[in-house]
Amino acid sequence: MNANDSTDRQSTTAASPHGAVVGARLTLPLFEQLCGTLGGHPYVKVVVDRHRDEWHVLDSAVHSFHVNYIATEIDGLTLEQLDADLDGFNHSVYHDPERRYLLGVLSLHSGGRPGDGIKPFMVLETTEADTMGAELLTDFHRFVRAHLDEALALLTKPANHAQQNALTGVPETVLPRTGGNELFAARPFVPLTLGSAVGRLRAFADTEEYRAARPGLAWYDIVAMPVVPDDIPRLAGLLNARPTTPLSHTNMLAAGWGVPNAIVRGVLDRIAAEGLDNSWVRYEVTADGVTVERAEQPADLTQPVWHTQRIRIDAPKVEDVPIVPLSELRAGDRSGYGTKAANLGELHHVLRHGSARLTGYYSVPRAPRPDLLAHLAGQLQVPEDADLARAAADFLARHVSAPDGIAVPFAVQQRFLDSSRAVQQSIGKLKMALELGAMDAVDSVCVQLQHLVASTPVPDDLVRALDTHVVRHLAGADRLAVRSSSNAEDLPGFSAAGIYESHTKVTDLSGLLDAIRQVWASLLSPRSVRLRHQAGISLDDTFMGVIVQRYEPSPLGGVMVTCNPTNRADFRSVYLNCTLGSASAVVDGTTLPMQYLYNTVEGGGRTVSLGAAEQDLDPETRTDLGRLALAGRLLQSHFAGDYTFAAPLDVEWLLAPGGRVHLLQLRPYNG
Repeated sequence: MNANDSTDRQSTTAASPHGAVVGARLTLPLFEQLCGTLGGHPYVKVVVDRHRDEWHVLDSAVHSFHVNYIATEIDGLTLEQLDADLDGFNHSVYHDPERRYLLGVLSLHSGGRPGDGIKPFMVLETTEADTMGAELLTDFHRFVRAHLDEALALLTKPANHAQQNALTGVPETVLPRTGGNELFAARPFVPLTLGSAVGRLRAFADTEEYRAARPGLAWYDIVAMPVVPDDIPRLAGLLNARPTTPLSHTNMLAAGWGVPNAIVRGVLDRIAAEGLDNSWVRYEVTADGVTVERAEQPADLTQPVWHTQRIRIDAPKVEDVPIVPLSELRAGDRSGYGTKAANLGELHHVLRHGSARLTGYYSVPRAPRPDLLAHLAGQLQVPEDADLARAAADFLARHVSAPDGIAVPFAVQQRFLDSSRAVQQSIGKLKMALELGAMDAVDSVCVQLQHLVASTPVPDDLVRALDTHVVRHLAGADRLAVRSSSNAEDLPGFSAAGIYESHTKVTDLSGLLDAIRQVWASLLSPRSVRLRHQAGISLDDTFMGVIVQRYEPSPLGGVMVTCNPTNRADFRSVYLNCTLGSASAVVDGTTLPMQYLYNTVEGGGRTVSLGAAEQDLDPETRTDLGRLALAGRLLQSHFAGDYTFAAPLDVEWLLAPGGRVHLLQLRPYNG
């Protein structure tokens, strides 16, 4: 089984000595000779020369960039001459309203599954940074339509929100078009985590069937089902038959584990047709497609392939560490409060004082540009010679806030656990079961231990301390959010996405104590203990801090990662997911979110998917999300641990009335 819509490549036609066909009518056979694969669809690059009234169809294997082809094959420049004025050249082809060249991509779409009677059609789109308006888009479509085989329908896809807005007054009879979200909804394949594995394929028709079989799943299993739920054990690979988001807890875990994971429409039907269920297979996910083929069962199944991997945890501080306001923490305080709490404290500091590091991402050479600082100035709407670090700090101060809160350190959790002899005895039983590898016993002890932690009274002095700090720092809050901040999460190779608890409906002291104990207890759940044990994280080294924040109501919430998780070579884009009213619905899989990509270099954004929503967000809200994306890129620069500034952030956020953004969590994105 090979889930890939691309056609087999053939040699370039004799009519294309420079890797392009000039002036010819594009038929399907000619298209198949020139095409590559992009997002699971065959495609070619096209250039329309308005001065010569001709077009060039580029061989995708020969020409990676439109501008290189135009410069060297049409304008007679060398690549060195092009690079010397690359931004000026890009302006002439992407932004000049009187531009000579129109650049785009022409892709082939099936419109359905084989045998459903839907004819293939072509889609024309520009690059996402192109500012082509309604008139040029209409001219572009008209020219391509005149040079395309009449049997192939042609639709134009707006490449960004600006183009989408520009076309609102153009009838579809004049410019037939489709939305990117519509194409995404019908996309046959989406890579979530690239990789390969040999394992036993287990196919489940629904969640009920999966839950019945879950106790018998082994580390070498590859699970295929409509959407893999977020209670999965550590497996060898995942296959989703329906759309999901890369930012769900399930997919974040898979990315952290480095196991192949993809969305493949119709995969369950293919597995059934080929009799692959319960068979050993080789499963591979690449950027261009998925392969599932029969394989030999490995001779040795006694140890998981990741058995020798061990995750390192820095030594925690569990003595004489006080409860403090989040705003007093800095990033270096993670050893006593957890990464999430420390990062929120660091965020408060940056919003108050700025940071010289905010421009770091844009000052690093990212081929073919020596730096991106001029683009940053454009995004901040300041002169290129302005103090960009100051301008970036001012931008963040205007558009971003961090909710008030307090940080409860590991020391408080340890003091609570030490206060109960029954809890200590149960922890001793758990350690013994882990040492003996008695995982069935581990599960039962964990359940008992969680109940003990949730029901054991908090010592009176800790209750008074918690109440005092909430009164002092969160007075007037009619609702609180209580979140985990462990030292055993957000680690390279171990994200722990979704395995610890959060509570957002706390209204009084009794509810606060219950929520804190539930967060502490989640550190001892069967699933979290198993996953940490598999990663080589000792129970003795694991602690849980707690964040108590003022709850911020919002009509829109979500998660952002400051990269493109399905194309990590894309250094421009930030990926945003959101749902109406709740950020948690994005990651827990209960609602398919709206998904957006924003270009933080040239600017602009595009709608990837509407998810479960019936209509797109309004233009003003989409503009607010664009500011959020830029804020995320600036904060990525500040939080980077090295001088490449390339490590992306995972940010949970809420959009407040008026467009201001509340950042609830910031942590490393290990996808």
